[in-house]
Amino acid sequence: MQQADRHSSHHHQAIASAQRVLEIEASAIKKLAGMIDQSFVGAVELLDATRNRNGRIIVSGMGKSGHIARKIAATLASTGSPALFVHPAEASHGDLGMVTPQDCVLALSNSGETSELADLITYCKREKIGLIAMTSRALSALGEQADHILLFPAEPEACPN
Repeated sequence: MQQADRHSSHHHQAIASAQRVLEIEASAIKKLAGMIDQSFVGAVELLDATRNRNGRIIVSGMGKSGHIARKIAATLASTGSPALFVHPAEASHGDLGMVTPQDCVLALSNSGETSELADLITYCKREKIGLIAMTSRALSALGEQADHILLFPAEPEACPN
């Protein structure tokens, strides 16, 4: 009987944990919906203009943002928008040549202070390549250099780890 009680307790904990995660995520999405502004429209127009001139959407980020950037690039490519992921550290060591004036860059950084993005940001400004920032901090190195900022709320992670 004790094992059955432990099993039932584990199920209740799993359900409570899943509900807590979904509530945190739902709260963040609701906040994000309220943050959509004119910069979003500008970013969409830049992405559309890039497609129209046969450019590519270069997506970049470091760490967890890099994993998300890879997924965004893959999703864009699979839906008909030419896109590729460029690792920011690799960009600093020769891969910047892959980014052309017909392209635009979508750079992801939660803090907006990811040092590995610095060379890519500088290159975009020098070559007049459109730069879209996805960050939680508009007043950051990335946010201040971007043509358009897709700001997201600085919300706690759903998982404590």
